[in-house]
Formats: sequence, C-alpha cells, structure tokens
Amino acid sequence: MTIRVLVADDHAAVRAGIVLILGGAGDIEVVGEAGDGEQAVAMARQERPDVVLMDVRMPRLDGISATRELAGIADVLILTTFDIDEYVFGALRAGAAGFLLKNTDAESLVEAVRLVARGDGLISPSVTRRLITAFAERPPRREPDELDALTPREREVLACVARGLSNSQIAKELDMAEATTKTHVSRVLGKLGLKSRVQAAIYYTEGG
Repeated sequence: MTIRVLVADDHAAVRAGIVLILGGAGDIEVVGEAGDGEQAVAMARQERPDVVLMDVRMPRLDGISATRELAGIADVLILTTFDIDEYVFGALRAGAAGFLLKNTDAESLVEAVRLVARGDGLISPSVTRRLITAFAERPPRREPDELDALTPREREVLACVARGLSNSQIAKELDMAEATTKTHVSRVLGKLGLKSRVQAAIYYTEGG
C-alpha cells in the first residue's frame, strides 16, 4: 500500500529536502506541496492524503490552526525547528498524530510517516519527558463516568494506547488481530470525541 503524503512548509528548500527523502522510500508518494497553512488545508481537502507533514510557523495560517482544520481529513505529523512547549501542547490538542523536530534523521522521518499512516502516534524523544512531566503535574479534570460509554475491551485498548503501545503491540498483548485493534482504537476516539491516539493518552493520563 502506498502512503500518500502532503508536505507543508513555507521554505521551498526545506520542502525540497523532505520530498527528496520521502521519494527514496518505495512505499511513500508525495501528492502535493504547500507553502502556507491555508494552501495546506485546501490541498489536503482536494488530495485527501494519508499524512500531512506540517510546519508550525507559516504565513496566512499557522500549522497548529491548520492541523485543527484537518481533523477527520488526514493525520498530521508536525515537523518543526522549534522545540517549544507551546507548540508541542498546542499541536497535540489540535489533533496532531505526532510531533518531530527537523533535526530528525532521514530514516527516522520515513519511519515516522509510516507509523502515523498506520494509525500510531509519535512524539520526538527530546520532548517526551517534558510532556509526561507537564501532564503528570496537572490535576485530573474528567469524571470517571465519562468512560462508561466504553466497553471493557475498549477500556483495555485505551489503557494500552496510554502506555504508548502501537496497534501491533496492543494486538499481541490483548491477543486479537491488528485490524480489530485499529477498529477498537477508532471507536474509542469516536466515543470520547478525541482526534488522535496521542489525545487519548493525554485524556487517560489526566484522569489519574
């Protein structure tokens, strides 16, 4: 299966480099390039890519606002130079499936695209510890009965997602097919009104 990717960055040279890297992967096809957030949203609605590689700082519409508009259209992988908490938290709350820094090596970038396309979440190792610490220090905000809409199996899947397990790892741990796991994850997100598995992990963690 070919993974269709849209690259959004306001620097033409950066876009060219990303396209070159992705073009070397036999299972990835770049279906478009956007130089600003508004163009990225318009192209994504037209091309329906599997993954959008999104910069944060862009003219007309920033990457976080664009990510919010792309909910339900494509999975967004934020790729930025700026390791700033405001960007990390803002992107994840907007529904981004992953957050990487531009100093990521080519092999890791390609693998990140594949992970996000499979429905898994990904956060750059350099910001993971800060993210965990920040949310661990926040008091729980949700009521326990909000989980009543989930079946026992869906709760098990949510707990696995919160531990950072991929769909294949969850399938192995809970002894079910990977396709079934993906369906359960989708149902959990839908029932809880969440946009990504990263948001699901945050939701679960905030509940203590």
